[in-house]
Amino acid sequence: MKKIIIALFPFALLACHAEHKSTGASKDAAGKNDGWQVLFDGSSKSAWHVYNSKSDGGAWKVQDGILYLDPQAKKGGAGGGDLTTNEEYENFDLKLDWKIDSAGNSGIIFLVQEDPKYNASYLTGPEMQIIDNNGHHDAKINKHRAGDLYDLIASTPENVHPWGQWNQIEIIINKGQLDLFQNGTKVVSTTMLNDNWKQLIANSKFKNWAGFGMFRKGRIALQDHGDGVAFRNIRIKRL
Repeated sequence: MKKIIIALFPFALLACHAEHKSTGASKDAAGKNDGWQVLFDGSSKSAWHVYNSKSDGGAWKVQDGILYLDPQAKKGGAGGGDLTTNEEYENFDLKLDWKIDSAGNSGIIFLVQEDPKYNASYLTGPEMQIIDNNGHHDAKINKHRAGDLYDLIASTPENVHPWGQWNQIEIIINKGQLDLFQNGTKVVSTTMLNDNWKQLIANSKFKNWAGFGMFRKGRIALQDHGDGVAFRNIRIKRL
């Protein structure tokens, strides 16, 4: 059977890091506050809620220091939906690890506007793509592969690890400069909100989406695309 849900992955391989023990700002070796805010402490979803409170988020589960979406739970009636930060962020450095199920699809959406007039987080926020490049049909489309700024800029080099393996990503936004890193390498770099950015949107599937990608501040969402996906080591620093 090709499809294997994340919940069955060998969690013994997913060692918890010391930073999971803190729910506030992390500290460096000298004990000084280094400005990092832990968004997932390895045991609680308290920094998150489902976008527009569409469900109780019961399909998003925590086990052995990881946060994961369980597609089987959704079939049983538990709540899904994009998991969204309680707080908004403007200039920030976001770091996390992710891994995807076989033939799975997900994403990290940022600068999300949470408002009843928007039915989904992706209607306003750009996305760093998470996908099984070799198993999901959407990855056959240029700018829809893992690490891409979804439908806007293709990532280069293409350095994603295969499904079932952890990938490290970093999203930095600082005064309009947007940089995406995957597994230690910068894979996308652009400037937001200028004429070039507007042209990127005009040439994309988002061209008729009012307000898409034009907000300076917003929430961060982990996408529920219906497939198993897992996250760990989620932290952010305001810049």
